[in-house]
Amino acid sequence: MLLNIFSNISDLMDLQITNKDVYTLMFRLIITLIFLTIIIRFLYYPKTKRKDYLFTYYLIGLVTFFLCFGLKKLDIDTGMGLGLFAIFGIIRYRTNPIEIKEMTYLFIVIGVSVINSLSSKQISVVEMSIVNATLILLTYGLEYLWLLKHETRKTVIYEKIDLIKPEKEALMLADLEERTGLKINRFEIGKIDFLKDVAEVRIFYYDDEQHISDYNSSTSENDLA
Repeated sequence: MLLNIFSNISDLMDLQITNKDVYTLMFRLIITLIFLTIIIRFLYYPKTKRKDYLFTYYLIGLVTFFLCFGLKKLDIDTGMGLGLFAIFGIIRYRTNPIEIKEMTYLFIVIGVSVINSLSSKQISVVEMSIVNATLILLTYGLEYLWLLKHETRKTVIYEKIDLIKPEKEALMLADLEERTGLKINRFEIGKIDFLKDVAEVRIFYYDDEQHISDYNSSTSENDLA
């Protein structure tokens, strides 16, 4: 009885409940996540410490995987292919710059909408459920569990050039914290101008450890005198 109900629903909605490709999807998904983790978490992140891009790389990689897996099962003509490129071109159509995390969410929203709209009897309900559930769970895990402490950065113009020496790192850190009022996690010294006796210094700090809120995102770089 229950099987008949599911069968009638799937026929009505032009969907199939499951098929053998579910196991292929799960196997390839596991392989993809393993290698994404190796590349992003263990090769990229230890060098850069950029949690905002960690979030972006994981989710864009996963959405791309699901799009390719779904589209390879469908007979997509040239017009549909060009239409898909136009949809993702919306990401570039903006008057003000979109921060990296907001752009990632925009990519996720567009990707999920495309994947779900193209579902048919070639893509089963179980496969679609795995795709949507994986995206939601991974987004939640990255946003609220793994990346709980959100690291923000600023670029400042620093004129005490005598403190940029490696042996004076502690003194420079203390001076930056006193002058900015921020509890700084780490800093990097960039371009040095000996003619003007200034250097570009990028400071990194956690938003939730500050006494005041900051309207700038993790990808913004503000010059402070």
